[in-house]
Amino acid sequence: MAKTKAKKARTGNARSAARLAAVQALYQREMAGGTVPGLLHEFHNHRLGATIEDAEYKPADAPFFDDLVAGVAARASEIDALIAANLAQGWAIDRLDRPLRGVLRAGVYELIARPDVPTATVIDEYLDVAHAFYDARETGFVNGLLDAVAKAARADADAAGA
Repeated sequence: MAKTKAKKARTGNARSAARLAAVQALYQREMAGGTVPGLLHEFHNHRLGATIEDAEYKPADAPFFDDLVAGVAARASEIDALIAANLAQGWAIDRLDRPLRGVLRAGVYELIARPDVPTATVIDEYLDVAHAFYDARETGFVNGLLDAVAKAARADADAAGA
């Protein structure tokens, strides 16, 4: 279950900041709706690189942020199916906390759509994002699910490229 207030996240580099912002944007979109272009505009103008709750975040890699948010939206059905396929029997994606869904969706998107980013980097980065909101139990869940998706998705991609 998400904490009411996010812990201070590591700010890392510009891509790390983009990943954290993308998860926040995905959460906001799920809560309030709206269009992807509107959401991207809001984040570019009011959130990326801002100081929020006494935490100063490094400027985010805006094109990378845009790709994550728009990519998750464009491939939502495929991403949710991959997440659902790796949940325990009897669990549905709708039972997961919204911030956790955002972490998983962004991580799965990056695993299936960004072969330029090494698998270990994707998983480590989303574990860092998960640590901003959750304790060890949930971050272990994120690790296991992203690892399972990576083994299937990246193995398929490697086989197709061979």
